[in-house]
Amino acid sequence: MSAKHSELLPFLQAAVRNPNVIGAIAPSSPRLAERLAEVVPSTGTPTVVELGPGTGVVSSAIADRLPAAGRHIAVELDEDMIRLLARNRPDLELVHGDAARLGDLLAARGLDKVDTVVSGLPWTLFPPAQQLRILGQIVKVLTPDGAFTTFSYLNAYPMAGARRFRRMLRGSFDEVLITRTVWRNLMPALTYVCRRPRHDRLA
Repeated sequence: MSAKHSELLPFLQAAVRNPNVIGAIAPSSPRLAERLAEVVPSTGTPTVVELGPGTGVVSSAIADRLPAAGRHIAVELDEDMIRLLARNRPDLELVHGDAARLGDLLAARGLDKVDTVVSGLPWTLFPPAQQLRILGQIVKVLTPDGAFTTFSYLNAYPMAGARRFRRMLRGSFDEVLITRTVWRNLMPALTYVCRRPRHDRLA
């Protein structure tokens, strides 16, 4: 079985088990993964948190960019995905937990702040209150010069839920950039790159 098919099968199985948690129809393409990983510092000793690593496609792109002295923590809610990643990606520091408790999950590992958060979470499947909770946790753990990135499918971009999510992003960060469309993905997607977290907005 090819690497691509070995990733697709467990992904589809997870989507069937948890349709409200797995929001994609296939893992991210290598091109989208590379785009998401562009915010990862390539020098120094950065700590990068990946939310919803799934089968590890984006994890690989992050690892390709992360310095040897960096730290890569992957937070995944699905137990089977955790087992898959533990088997295939021993380089990852895996955390089985909910991104809505990100601050507590990191504190348990001796971390207060991180440099980058890369998200593969299906934001449009979450109710607004949950979106705000997770965004609040991301803002809380990012350093003042840290960066957060996530993606949206192009077809969802004009929808009301996506517009509401962009307003949440702009309320959480002073800078929100929308990148060019990644066409080589099933389905075409764009990414948001968010900087200067608004710690003053935290409750």
